[in-house]
Amino acid sequence: MSDAQSTSTIVLTIHGPAGVVDLVVPEGATSVDVARVYAAEAGLTAMPLLQRPLGELLTADRALVDLGVEPGDLLVATVGVHRPRKRQALMDVVRAAPDAPRFAAFMVTLAVVVAGLAAWYAAQAGESIQRTVVVGALLVCALAAALPVGRHAPQRSSAAPAFGAAAAFAAFYEPGSHLLPAVVGVTALGAAAVAAIARAMAPADHEALTVWVVSGVVVFAVCGAGPLLEWSPRVSWTVLLVLAMLAVRFVPSLAVDVPDEALLDLERLAVTAWSARDVSKSRRGRIVVPESAIVRLVTTATRTVTAASAAVLVVMAVATPLLLQSATIDLDRIGARCLAFFAGGAVLLAARSYRHAASRTLLRAAGLSAWVALAFAMVPELGSRTLAWVVAVAVAVGAVVVAAAVATGRGWRSVRWSRRAELAESLCGSFTLASAVVAAGVFRALWEMTS
Repeated sequence: MSDAQSTSTIVLTIHGPAGVVDLVVPEGATSVDVARVYAAEAGLTAMPLLQRPLGELLTADRALVDLGVEPGDLLVATVGVHRPRKRQALMDVVRAAPDAPRFAAFMVTLAVVVAGLAAWYAAQAGESIQRTVVVGALLVCALAAALPVGRHAPQRSSAAPAFGAAAAFAAFYEPGSHLLPAVVGVTALGAAAVAAIARAMAPADHEALTVWVVSGVVVFAVCGAGPLLEWSPRVSWTVLLVLAMLAVRFVPSLAVDVPDEALLDLERLAVTAWSARDVSKSRRGRIVVPESAIVRLVTTATRTVTAASAAVLVVMAVATPLLLQSATIDLDRIGARCLAFFAGGAVLLAARSYRHAASRTLLRAAGLSAWVALAFAMVPELGSRTLAWVVAVAVAVGAVVVAAAVATGRGWRSVRWSRRAELAESLCGSFTLASAVVAAGVFRALWEMTS
C-alpha cells in the first residue's frame, strides 16, 4: 500500500455475525484487509467474505475505491458459502469468455447487409412514415455503433459509417439516373461524417475509420463535381473506377510508412567540410529498432490496407454497373466495356502482390465484380453461337487456372510467369486510362467538334 493511499481513509459500517462494527480503513485497502480487521475485532476464527447489501461479492484483487465503495457505505460480512445471483454469474461468464473478433466481424457484416436492405426498401417507399422511421432507426444504430464502449468496439465502430451511409441513402434517394451521382455523393458524405464522429470518440487511432473518411470525401467530391459542372453521370463513374484501380497500387506505399531514423543513421550522414577531416575513434554503430515498433507498424499497415481493399471492392461493385448502364451511345458503350474489363484485370493482377489473405481476397472480389457486371451487360446482346464460343473459352481458361492454382498450392513458382503477370498488369493499367477517355465521352466530344 502506497503512502498516498494510506493518508486518505474512509469510514465503513460492517454488519456480520458478531454485530455491527464501524471501521476506519485506508482507501487503498482491499476487501481482504477489511475482512481481516473485522475478524480480529469480532473475535472470529475464520475470515469472512465481504459483499454489498444486495449480495454482490467484493473481489479481493482490487482496492475498495476501485470497486466504487464510498465513505459511509454499508457492507455485509458472511462466513458461509457465497452463492452469486444468476445475473452476476452470467456477467462473470460473459467477462471470462474469450474474444472472438472474427465472429464479431461476421455479425457486424451481417448487420450492415440488413441495414443496406432496409435502406433500399425504405427508399422505395416514397414519402411515408415508414421511410422516416427507418432513417431514424439507422441513425440511432450508427451513433450507438460509434460509441467506444464494449468488448468488440473496434468492429462496431468500423461498421458505424455503413449505417450512416444507409440512413443518408434512405433519406435522399430519388428515382432517376441523372440524380444517382448526387445520391451516391450524399451517401458517401454521410458515411464520412459518421466515421469522423467515431474517430473523434475513439481512444486510439482507428485505421478503418480513417479510410472511411478519406474514401467518403473523395467519392463525394467526384460525384458532387459532376452535377455542378453539368457533366454526364458516366464521367463520375469513370473517374471512380480509375481512382479505385490506382488506389490498389498506391495505398500500400502510403500505409507502410517506415521512419527514416529506423533505416538510416542520420547522425553519421551529417558530414560537413570540417567533420570530414576529423578521424573518428568510435566503433561502428548500429541501429536497433524495437520489436514493439515493428509490431505496431505491421498492425497499422495491415488494417489500413485491408480497409482500403474493402473500399475498392465497394467502389468497383457500385460504379461498374452504373457506368455500363449510363453508357447508351455506341462509342461510349465500347469505352465503358473496355474500362470495366481492363480495370477488373488490373485489380485482379495487382492482388497477387498482396501477402495479406484478407486484402488479397477483397481485391480479387473487386476485380471479379467488375467482370461479372460486364458479363451481365454483354450476354443479352450475344447470339447463341457467339455465346457458345464464349462459354467454351471460359471453360478452357478456367481449367488452365485450376491447374495453375493446384501447382501453385504444391509449391510451384515461376519467375518467368511472374514477370509476364507484371507486364500484363502494366498493360491493363495503361488500357484502363486510355479507355477512360472514351468512356467519359471526351473522345466523342472531340470527334464531334472536329467533324
